[in-house]
Amino acid sequence: MTNPSINTSEYQPDSLPGLFLRYRSQIAAALREELQPQESSGDVTAVYDMLRYYMGWAGTDGKPIVATEGKFLRPTLCLFACQVTGGSVEQAMPAAVALELIHNFSLIHDDIQDQDETRHHRKTLWPLWGIPKALVAGNVLRVVADSSLKELVRRGVEPDTALGVASLLTEAYLEMIEGQYLDLSFEGQPDLGMNDYLGMIARKTGALIRCAFTMGALIGSGDKATADAFRASGKALGFIFQVRDDVLGVWGDEDTTGKPVGADIRRKKNSFPVVHAMSQAKGAEKKSLLDIYNQDEVAESDVDRVLQIMEKAETRGFAHTMATEHGKDATDALKSIELEPTARAEIDEMIHFLLVREH
Repeated sequence: MTNPSINTSEYQPDSLPGLFLRYRSQIAAALREELQPQESSGDVTAVYDMLRYYMGWAGTDGKPIVATEGKFLRPTLCLFACQVTGGSVEQAMPAAVALELIHNFSLIHDDIQDQDETRHHRKTLWPLWGIPKALVAGNVLRVVADSSLKELVRRGVEPDTALGVASLLTEAYLEMIEGQYLDLSFEGQPDLGMNDYLGMIARKTGALIRCAFTMGALIGSGDKATADAFRASGKALGFIFQVRDDVLGVWGDEDTTGKPVGADIRRKKNSFPVVHAMSQAKGAEKKSLLDIYNQDEVAESDVDRVLQIMEKAETRGFAHTMATEHGKDATDALKSIELEPTARAEIDEMIHFLLVREH
């Protein structure tokens, strides 16, 4: 079943929806303000230079540059949910900043665990500064994220609501870390079941996206039922985001993603396309997949073979169909909530983008 309002064939994936652009400069400014060292000692400020580099604000020498900063998906969802449920950007900004910092904390640690040396077409922290310093830099982001939530009450959020927001964030990033642990545990298990995979991504990727929508709605409305509706919608958005990410990890354009076609196959990464192909393949094709994923290294001919099996299993189409169904779930979850027509239209536009994005 698909949502007739979501017509992905008419959406151009090359540009961000207006929703993502609306808050972008405010989020960027708030992040820069939050990531200021508490002391002026050169030894202390060095870690903040590393973080400014990772955020795309500075080069390795600490001098300002202009580089890719990311989509700010999570803070955007938070600010949007707050505004459409009666709150303001100013009220929700500390929560939005915390979400983006936690997200980047997780990326720094993921880069180390996955041995990824590039992200956004730039070197990651650990190849430049070493693993110990990169770990510390990631941990700084997590602590600064927690600290930023203290601003909520000063900006007019009720103390009980602020406490609830802090609890939501802690719950979400604990789930996120659990999901990363599961992802690492599943490495070397080529015949992973779909339920195990979906449970893992619900934590690793879905938790923080779900949390962003929930936190924003709670700050904006102060109402648990409203927050719960946005929570259900955010859960579906998290699924869409990760499945599309997995599709791009196999079929994404190298110039756009920075990774060659079949990149996740070469890494033998457990992703939606692989799990689906494994579940559908029979006989010689199933044996081929298992043999390839049990090898130490994946050759180019093996990548081609896996892609052929995925094509026969119609894996890419199946992934899009499932993601589109979750797009319907995301909109249906908010049917009981009173929202302006323009807000609903923007939610549909955002789902369009998540379904067909190329980066």
